[in-house]
Amino acid sequence: MILALCLLAAYLLGSLSGSLLLGRLQGFDIRTQGSGNAGGTNAFRTRGWRFALGVVLIDIGKGALAACLPVWLGSAPLPLEQAVAGCVLLAVAGHVWPVFYGLRGGKGAATLIGGLLVMWPMSVPVLLGVWVLCLLATGYVGLSTILAAVALVPWAWFDPGPSPGLRLGFAVAAALFILYTHRSNLARLRAGTEHRFEKARLIGRLRRR
Repeated sequence: MILALCLLAAYLLGSLSGSLLLGRLQGFDIRTQGSGNAGGTNAFRTRGWRFALGVVLIDIGKGALAACLPVWLGSAPLPLEQAVAGCVLLAVAGHVWPVFYGLRGGKGAATLIGGLLVMWPMSVPVLLGVWVLCLLATGYVGLSTILAAVALVPWAWFDPGPSPGLRLGFAVAAALFILYTHRSNLARLRAGTEHRFEKARLIGRLRRR
């Protein structure tokens, strides 16, 4: 019962979408603007960096809170590490399929980062490093996010921690989930229609010189 409550609470936390909450306060639905995605990237493109910053902070925060639930409420019958991993994945799923917003949410990357800050903090600098390097080289946010998530898998080999099997399984599950939620980005990349942030493509511009 305790574990079920933790997992349910994690999903409900994930369903509290930052962009949709802030958008409702300002009288609009972000899903009717830009790409239609309720995530930080679309928030930045359509509403500016201040709005996007608020969105990202909420989405990271709920991932971190979800990871703390088994610590606060207990995790029987699973070990604490497994319960935390399950809550993080349920929070990410709630962000993607929010029960409060017709199961139409974002893509889960910020919520995943929030969960990792609690359950596996050493992985966050690795993910952010990969994300920044890819963004500076290509200008593609979606591709950068995918490669950062995939980088979790090899990092699990180098930094296994106290539960190497659990971390590797979590890394594979998280990478596959991010790949799934970014499948439209992959399709646009293949078609050559993916949006590119040219201002962020500093390495690419330097190479052309």
